[in-house]
This record gives sequence, C-alpha cells and structure tokens, in this order.
Amino acid sequence: MAALEIAEPETLEDAYAMLGTEEGSIRPMGGGTALMLMMKAQLFKPSKLVSLRGIPGLSGFSLMDGGSDIRIGAMTTFSELEQSSLIAQHLPVVTQTMKTLANVRVRNVASVGGNLAHGDPHLDLPPVWAALGASVRIVGANGERIIPAEELFLGYYETALTQGELIADIHVPVRPDWRFFYAKVTTRAEHDWPALGLCVGVRAEGDVIADASLVLSAAVDKPTRLTGAEEVLRGAEMSDATLAKAADAALAEVHIEGDARGSSAYKKHLLRVHLARAVKRVMQGSASV
Repeated sequence: MAALEIAEPETLEDAYAMLGTEEGSIRPMGGGTALMLMMKAQLFKPSKLVSLRGIPGLSGFSLMDGGSDIRIGAMTTFSELEQSSLIAQHLPVVTQTMKTLANVRVRNVASVGGNLAHGDPHLDLPPVWAALGASVRIVGANGERIIPAEELFLGYYETALTQGELIADIHVPVRPDWRFFYAKVTTRAEHDWPALGLCVGVRAEGDVIADASLVLSAAVDKPTRLTGAEEVLRGAEMSDATLAKAADAALAEVHIEGDARGSSAYKKHLLRVHLARAVKRVMQGSASV
C-alpha cells in the first residue's frame, strides 16, 4: 500500500472539515476491516483516512422514546452487539445473525456504521436492519437527514451517502409482537459470505400471517425488500400453497445474480426453499422474537 495520512478528529465538526469535498482521495474509517482489504487490492487509493474512533457519542446502545426504539451508534462494534443483553432482549435476530457473521477478529473491530456505508450486498446485517424497519441518521456539514435503512443502498457498493456525509447511528423499532429469522445460506464455511441471505419477519394472529417483512440479499445487487411476496403473505393463512405463491412473487420481482457462490438458477432454488422454511419457522415460534 502507498503511504497515507491517518487523521483522528475529536468532534464531528472536525471530521467534516477533514473530509472536505475531494471525492475518493479522503475517506472516513470506522473499523476499517473492509476498507483495508480493498486498499491492499488497490481498489481504493486514498491519500488520507479520517478515523472516527475518537469521536464521543458514536457508539453504544440506548432505549429511546419510552422503550419503543433502540438507538445504536455507528461506531458500535459487532462484538458489542453480540454481547449486549439489551440487543438480545429486544432484537434477538441480531444476536442470532452474529453467530455466523465473519469471525471474532472481525467482530471485535468492524462497526455498525462502517458495515452499512460499505454497501456490499453480501453482508449479513443490512437485510436484517431493513427487515426490522430500522432508520439511518446521516450527518454532514450541511445538517442531518434520516432515511429508512433499505433506502441507503442504491446498487453494488453504492449508497445514498454523499461525499463528507457520515452515518451517526441507526434507530430500530422494538416490535414485541413480531418474530424474525435471518436465513444465511452458504456453500462454504458458515462464517463465509452467503450465496443467499434472507431476513423474514412475521406478525402472526393464530395461523394467519397478519403482516410480513422480507428482505433478500447476496443474490441481488443490494438488500431488496420483497414487496410482492409480502403482499401474498399478508392476511393469508399459512399453507404450502401460500408459501409457493409467495416464492413465485419473490422470484418475479427481483433479478437474481449468479457469482462464485452459485449460479442464478441455483440461487433461485435457494430462495424458493428458504423463504418457505423461514416463514414456517417464524410462524411456529421457533425463530427470534
């Protein structure tokens, strides 16, 4: 790697000033796990990295709005998520997802905000945040804005962040009447990137699927909500016929990408199989609540 400068601002205002407007030459750094790999591969050649680790208020968890919302700071590490009793109690699907996410070395360093900002469609947490209905608070020299997590992703390694903007935190609604499950399907080791990732959320009323939230990743160029499949499930009684119809709707609304982890045809088969399995699991109450 070429020599570069690493800056360590102590406030967000300092970070904004350091990031400036030079597209590509100066980049913010959270945990740096993905960024360093891409720099070693010569995909990025920044002249300066602006580390966000010294800025107070960008990490940790808190219950907000009388317990209806959880704030997670952008610099919160995956290990902190994994070990948090607050997350385990209110967002257990996140704790479940951590069990097969990368390895302990990565989880000790990687940050929530950096993971989102990276924009890689193969990552495990982005579809989970989207299915949970999380929102992302983005800050910059010109103010702040809040967008749904699913709207952060525009395409392969593309996000809605503009030069100089940073993710400050995410806010996740607490929905005790919902159950969620993240299906990670790998063709290699369980901690490897998935061939297909699918987060399924269901609010059940007996055998009826009162509401549903489905977000697909890895097989598409960005985490994608399966709105057609959700509509099929919403208000329907769970049955093999309903699940088959939902799978048909899901396959009709997305373009499935083939890659080194599986062909397009193989991933289409995975989506059909694992959508049905995940919905059955959450309806039977054996998934994260």
